[in-house]
Amino acid sequence: MEEILDIMPIDLKNFVLITLYSLVIGLSQRKLYLKEDGYNSFGSDRTFTLIGILGYILYLLDPITMRLYLCGGISIVVILAISYVHKIFMLKRFGITSIMIAFVTYGLAPLIYMKPLWVSVLIVVTVLILTEMKNKFIQFTKRMQDEEFINLAKFLIIWGVILPILPRTEIIEGLDLTPYSIWLATVVISGISYVSYLLKKYVFKDSGIIVSGILGGIYSSTATCVILAKKVLKAENNKFQYISAIFCAITMMYLKFMILLGIFNIDLLKKYCHIFLIMFTFSAIISVIFYFYYRKKESTLDKISAEEYKESNPLEFKVALIFASLFIAFTLITHYTLQYFGDSGLMTLSVLVGVTDINPFLINLFQSNNNVGETILIQAAFQAIISNNVVKMLYCIFFSKKSILKPLILGFGAICITNIILLLIFL
Repeated sequence: MEEILDIMPIDLKNFVLITLYSLVIGLSQRKLYLKEDGYNSFGSDRTFTLIGILGYILYLLDPITMRLYLCGGISIVVILAISYVHKIFMLKRFGITSIMIAFVTYGLAPLIYMKPLWVSVLIVVTVLILTEMKNKFIQFTKRMQDEEFINLAKFLIIWGVILPILPRTEIIEGLDLTPYSIWLATVVISGISYVSYLLKKYVFKDSGIIVSGILGGIYSSTATCVILAKKVLKAENNKFQYISAIFCAITMMYLKFMILLGIFNIDLLKKYCHIFLIMFTFSAIISVIFYFYYRKKESTLDKISAEEYKESNPLEFKVALIFASLFIAFTLITHYTLQYFGDSGLMTLSVLVGVTDINPFLINLFQSNNNVGETILIQAAFQAIISNNVVKMLYCIFFSKKSILKPLILGFGAICITNIILLLIFL
């Protein structure tokens, strides 16, 4: 497409682009009006196309001072103002979306001339998406609880206001622990969990069990495995979904840790991402195998509603406080373990922390400035993951009352053994 456009004269190319953009935007407006029982505002396809062409002509005639273009803009403002007044008093409608889209259409000409092609494409696509998703936005807003807007405001404050102003001075001399690093770790893990929380609660409210396992694995793989294991006891003909969902949660855990590694130590990710990718792929294969193997014996597909699958909001002060406390604790423990027991002590510690939430421990490792070799860091991280997977398996066996004992042992065993083999091969 770009090669064809490069052959054309610049003015002709821009005229074609503006006409096409404006026409597509106008067609989207006509489609919207047809949905609203034939209601029409000041225009649709032809009107928007002509607005775009008018902007092109006036900009082309005086691209330096842009006086003609500004006069044309003022004229359109007057026309749209008259249309809006008529809309208010005669039709009793108050929306200005179409008017704003008309302004965007008129602004395409200088945009296309001054900016790269992808900028105008991005803007037009965004306008089309926002236009088409009007009803979905209304439905989504109705489903959202008032507290969610407060939660969003909380996240914006802790990320955009509090984090930048925190000092980066060490709390304890010689220990790389600052208010900024503590809060950064809390914000990152809370942000990832918050996205998963919103998707599960509003986008996939009554999703299938598999989707619940995927999203829950991003939020908290341990909590998800426990919840799914408990649900198995009530399931009669669809245990294969819960088994597969448990290993979906494990799969997403590897993806989550890979993302965290990329955020806190991109160089380490570039060097060792293949191990995470292999484990992510292998865990996904295990999930698929169990799904289709046990599905042959069962046929019922169940869903988990949001009410059944409750999670605490990751932006709650208590949750953030617990994570920050764990992060500080693991930073201190790791530092003094390395100081007094060396690398062997870190290896032992990485196995022991598997019984707790390993997120703060891994983030601390990924940010480590304790003069620990990269190989030792990755080995300690994966030992903690393997240990945590064993703990998850025991949780699942206990809460499912051994009803899915065989697939749990086979699946978790295969994942842990594969993880150990990869460490022996690549480290």
